[in-house]
Amino acid sequence: MATNQRDLGTTLANKAAGGQTPATSTPAALGVKGVLASPTMKKKMDEILGKRAAQFAASIVSLVGNDSYLQKCEPMSVVQSAMTAAILDLPIDKNLGYAWVVPYKNVASFQIGWKGLVQLALRTAQYRSINAIPLYEGQFKSWNPLSEKLEVDFEGKVSDVVTHYVGYFELINGFKKTVLWTRDGVISHAKKFSKSYSYSSSAWQDAEKFDAMALKTVIRNMLSKWGILSIEMQQAFVDDVDTKEETNADPTVNIINGDYEVVEEEEGQEQGEVV
Repeated sequence: MATNQRDLGTTLANKAAGGQTPATSTPAALGVKGVLASPTMKKKMDEILGKRAAQFAASIVSLVGNDSYLQKCEPMSVVQSAMTAAILDLPIDKNLGYAWVVPYKNVASFQIGWKGLVQLALRTAQYRSINAIPLYEGQFKSWNPLSEKLEVDFEGKVSDVVTHYVGYFELINGFKKTVLWTRDGVISHAKKFSKSYSYSSSAWQDAEKFDAMALKTVIRNMLSKWGILSIEMQQAFVDDVDTKEETNADPTVNIINGDYEVVEEEEGQEQGEVV
């Protein structure tokens, strides 16, 4: 899978020999539908996704059609980010929480969710169990960081205020790991490492998405330090926009401009239609 993804990037990044790409054939000019209809992209999608290619293309068009921010993004970056999720076999449905295609400075980036990280970990067949949960006010009792002994009273919840986040996994060989983060600790970490934390459009600023971002921070850091990472998981870390921010890798540097044959839209397309 990782090889196919690198091959995709190499194929699309190659410029046509002997000159500059005509302005009319750039991904930005074509739009998402045009990029997807390009013979080069259709062939690559068929090679990588097989029978899922048509469904994949339709899901991208639907995704962009329902997101005004993605409509402003570089079309090729949208397709490439979605392809990353498809290669990892993770759905990009916003409601599922496995992976997202997110806008960043008018460029789309791949973002994996904590559920996606758990899914990839389970596929290694090395984990007996893995999970992450929030602890609400009144549930936390004590924590020994040396023995990793955590005392929790799940019946002691007194409000919906989250005070801690807990990550846990157990490997088939018996190795166990428990990590505990305070909510303030997660916020401090995000402020330090996430360039987009303070943006109004950031998931961190959305009360409904904050817990998912916090759980991802816990899971990602736990697995990167203590877990068994398959090649697939390593690739997911490399491509994830949040990980790039934490490692000071510019999320926009991997945008690819390739040469495409212009595919005309059908007659009758209304002005302003999402492409």
